[in-house]
Amino acid sequence: MKQGVRMRWSGLFDDLEAQASALDRATRASEVDERTRIEAGRVPLTDRIRPAAGSTVKITTVGGWLATGTLRRVSSDWVLVEELGGREVVVMVGALISLGGVRRMSAAPDSLTVVESRLGIRHLLRGISRDRSPVRIHARDGTVIDGTVDRLGSDYVEVAAHAPGEPRRRADVREVLLVAIPGIAMIRRDSA
Repeated sequence: MKQGVRMRWSGLFDDLEAQASALDRATRASEVDERTRIEAGRVPLTDRIRPAAGSTVKITTVGGWLATGTLRRVSSDWVLVEELGGREVVVMVGALISLGGVRRMSAAPDSLTVVESRLGIRHLLRGISRDRSPVRIHARDGTVIDGTVDRLGSDYVEVAAHAPGEPRRRADVREVLLVAIPGIAMIRRDSA
C-alpha cells in the first residue's frame, strides 16, 4: 500500500509541476508579446518606413493622391518615390494615409543620419526652386497646381503657374500663387 500511495503522490506532484511550468511559459510568452507591442508603439513612422528603401511601394495621401514606385529616400518629414519613367514624387509624411510594400521590420529608432535629419522639406524645395524644373503640386484638399517654384518663404512656396510639363517662360505664366507648405500632400517632377 505504501508503494501505491507514494506513486499517486509522485504522479500528483509531477502533474502539478508540469502545470506550473506550462503556466510559467505562458506567462513569459505573454510578457514578451506585451513588451513587443510596447516597443512597436514607440517606433515613429519614418523608422518603420526606412527599411523599405529600394522596394516598390504604393502610397495614398490625404486628398486621394496616389504614388507607386521605388522608395528612394526617407527623411523626417518627406519620402522620395521614383515612379515608372523616372518621374520623382516627394510625399509629405504628414499627408500619408497608407504606404504598402513595407517589410515586417523597422529601422532602429531615431536612425536618421545627421544629413537625413537636416534635409527637411525646405531644403528639398530650395533645390527644386534652384533647378527650375516644372512641378505638379498635389494639395491636401485635392487641388492641383502646375508650375515652377520661383521662391521659398518660411512656410510657403511661390509658384509661377503655367501649362503642365512646360518650362517656365514669362509669357506663359498665368499667375503667381503662394502655396502654404503645410497644405502640400505631394510634389511630382520629371527627373533632371
